[in-house]
Amino acid sequence: MNPFSIAIHGGAGTILPSSMTPDKEAAYRAMLEKSVVAGHGILALGGSAIDAVQVAVEIMEDSPLFNAGKGSVYTHQGLHEMDASMMDGNGLRVGSVAGVRKIANPIKLSRLILEQSQHVFLIGEGAEAFARVHNMDWVEPEYFATDYRYAQLLQIQGSELTQLDHSEDALKKYGTVGAVALDMKGNLAAATSTGGLTNKRYGRIGDSAIIGAGTYAENGVCAVSCTGWGEFFIRGMAAYEVAALMKYKEMSIVEASNYVIDEKIARMGGDGGMIAVDSKGIIHLPFNTPGMYRAAIQESGKMEISIYG
Repeated sequence: MNPFSIAIHGGAGTILPSSMTPDKEAAYRAMLEKSVVAGHGILALGGSAIDAVQVAVEIMEDSPLFNAGKGSVYTHQGLHEMDASMMDGNGLRVGSVAGVRKIANPIKLSRLILEQSQHVFLIGEGAEAFARVHNMDWVEPEYFATDYRYAQLLQIQGSELTQLDHSEDALKKYGTVGAVALDMKGNLAAATSTGGLTNKRYGRIGDSAIIGAGTYAENGVCAVSCTGWGEFFIRGMAAYEVAALMKYKEMSIVEASNYVIDEKIARMGGDGGMIAVDSKGIIHLPFNTPGMYRAAIQESGKMEISIYG
């Protein structure tokens, strides 16, 4: 049997045991397990990597625990604006979406763009018009309303601050979900989705929607999904940088992803993490923050679920 594996993340940041109740930690672990098991189940039956990452991300988008889909944070205007992207390493096909407000699963719209559009990146009302043409289900703004996220907004709405996710420290909260996978046919895929920053303004877009920054997959090389302070991951083209180091410097997946997170991003003053898998199914999950919600299932079927560093 050819190797296959999958990894997921639910965001990185200052995630500490002291800020977790047992019930809250159990809820996160259960949702991470549900997501990674669903994706692995597709791969184990001979399904495609792109189907596996989509299903895994959709499950996290449907949970209010993560800053993506249902759990997306509020903008300064009290809205929800979501970004997502997907890349199929087989043929370097991509689909990206940014600033959508009425799509329950932005990763599903990314897949639709990848397969049905002559374009690769759609934003805002145009992206939603494309979704409507293709009969995607819409939701009303109330679908995304959660008391916890609204309370986060009220804490800083009167300031110029923006706030990320997963921490008591307002400047160290990186809320994104993502998945990477290798299937039995040797195809790699990556998917990333986010609600962005609490209190964000001016149509800000982070790395999650940008191919090469927050998401990248290339057959024979690797698949990567990032989580962190998006501006730094964009400047460093973090996801593609891993692939470039592997192709042109002949680094391993471990060496390349460690270099990007621990040296390149850190040198610029950024932090966060990524999940990565290579063409042999080797998974690496580096981060330079105190924690990252993450899970993986290797070819052997062994599952690992972790939160803290």
